[in-house]
Amino acid sequence: MLTDLTLLQFRSHRRVGLQFDRRPVAIYGPDGAGKTNPLGAILLLSPGRGLRRAASEDLMRRDEAVGWKLRATVDGHEIETSALPGQPREVLVDGKVARQVALGRLLRVLWLVPAMDRLWIEGAEGRRRFLDRMTLSFVPDHADATLAYEKAMRDRNRLLKDMVRDAHWYGALEARMGEEAQRIMANRALALEHVRAAQEGAATAFPAATLGIENQGPADLAAALAEGRARDMAAGRTLEGPHRADLGAVFAAKDMPAAHCSTGEQKALLISVILANARALAGEGVVLLLDEVAAHLDADRRAALYDEICALDAQTFMTGTGAELFDSLGPRGYYLEVTESGGTSVVRVEDRP
Repeated sequence: MLTDLTLLQFRSHRRVGLQFDRRPVAIYGPDGAGKTNPLGAILLLSPGRGLRRAASEDLMRRDEAVGWKLRATVDGHEIETSALPGQPREVLVDGKVARQVALGRLLRVLWLVPAMDRLWIEGAEGRRRFLDRMTLSFVPDHADATLAYEKAMRDRNRLLKDMVRDAHWYGALEARMGEEAQRIMANRALALEHVRAAQEGAATAFPAATLGIENQGPADLAAALAEGRARDMAAGRTLEGPHRADLGAVFAAKDMPAAHCSTGEQKALLISVILANARALAGEGVVLLLDEVAAHLDADRRAALYDEICALDAQTFMTGTGAELFDSLGPRGYYLEVTESGGTSVVRVEDRP
C-alpha cells in the first residue's frame, strides 16, 4: 500500500506531503488548480511515462526550473524518482539505483483519464497501449519483452529503409522478434484470461465486455518476416507482428461492438474493464487512478461505482471538479481539496463526517 507521497517542484506543486490509508481518496478542485498532478505523481511510481506521456522536463515547475522529485513509501519500501533539467529520470528503491521495471513489482497501477473516453472509436494504437498496460499489471516483465521486440524491429526497419538485401543481416533480428513476439502474445492472452474470469459472476452495475485480440500476427513470426521481406522493403517497415495488434471489445449483453455503442455505454464498458482488471489483481498491491471518472456518470451510477470501489482490494484515487460529485461516497472516503494561489497548488485535507 502507498502510505505517503511527497511532491517536490512537480508541475504546479512546490512542495506537498500526503499521507494515505485504505480509504478511497477523492481529490477535488477547479480546473487548472493541479488536482490531477498527485495522480500523475503516483503513476510515476510505476514503469512508463505517466498520465500524459510527457517528457521529463515538462514535469518540473517552470518558475524555478530546478528539476523535480517524488518520494513515496510503498509497503515499507522507500521509492524516490527524480530528474534534473536535461537529464534522464532516475529511480531509487531503498536507496539503491533501480530500473523502472522494478517499480512494477511494488505497485500494480491502473488508470483511467478523460482522453481514454474515445478508446473504442479511435485508432488501434491507443487500445494496444491499453492492452499492454493491462498485461503489465499481471506480468511486470512484459515491458522487457515489448522493449526487446521494438528494438529489434527498429533495427530491421532501418535495414528495410536502406534497401539492404543480404539475408544474413536479417536473420538474427527476425529470430529475436519471433522469440519476443511469442512472449508478448502469451502475456497478453494471460491478461485477458484473468480479466474475463474476474468479470464472470461479478455483481456489478457496469456492463461486461467481451474482449479479444485482433491482428496479432502469425504464430511463427520469424518465418513470416523472412518470407515477407520484399513486401516490407517496399513499405519501408515491418507490416505484421504484435505491434499491429488491436484490442476488440463487445458489449456482451447486447452483442454489440463497443465502437457502435453510445458514448455513455462506451465509458461504462471502459470502467467495467478497469474494475475487472483491479478485481483480478486482488491482493497484489493494486493502485487505481481515476481522473474525472464521475464527470459523465449520473448519480445512481456514481453511487454504484463508489460501492464497487469500496468493495475492491485496491487503493483508489479519484479526481473531480466539485466535492458534490463524491457525496454518495460519504464518510468512506478521504478528501483533499486543491486550490491555486499565485501559480502554486495548495492542498487541504477535508474532514467529512
